Amino acid sequence: MPETSSSPLWLLFTLTTVVSWGLYGILLHTGQLAMGDPIHGRTKAFLIVGVAYFLTAVLMPVALLWFGGADWSFPSKGLWWSLAAGILGAIGALCVLLAFGAKGHPVTVMAIVFAGAPIINAFVAIGMHPPAGGWGSLRWEFILGIILAAGGGTLVTLYKPPATPPAKAVTAVPPAPVAPSTNP
Repeated sequence: MPETSSSPLWLLFTLTTVVSWGLYGILLHTGQLAMGDPIHGRTKAFLIVGVAYFLTAVLMPVALLWFGGADWSFPSKGLWWSLAAGILGAIGALCVLLAFGAKGHPVTVMAIVFAGAPIINAFVAIGMHPPAGGWGSLRWEFILGIILAAGGGTLVTLYKPPATPPAKAVTAVPPAPVAPSTNP
């Protein structure tokens, strides 16, 4: 059984993250296209994502720390690990946009990201915090979960619904010339 708190808040926050990140890719792609700039639209969208991160990831924590009465010390080890995490998150967001710009379809790009990231996370977390008994003590259900995540991402990528072809532009046909009337 997973180690969790008896409070259901962890699940609420987790599911909120699932919804937020599940919508992230398609909203980012839509924003990039809506910039109306085929050359710099991705960069403009990424800039606005940065503004959103500032509003959400800088101002909110400052308010929470301030009103929570926290001390303002940041031990260097925690600071550097957190900075590295933020840099990796930003690189990931930028690379999602670059994948879209390289003609990656949002369904495909995000399926690979969201199936692959948990697999990477699982292996790195196990490497950093090995289970009691080592790698050999991993349960078959865990291994199956990794296989299913990889298989699910692959299936979504290979068998995504076909995109609706763009509507053909309708060109106006000029009206036929009208012969001048010969009646007086």
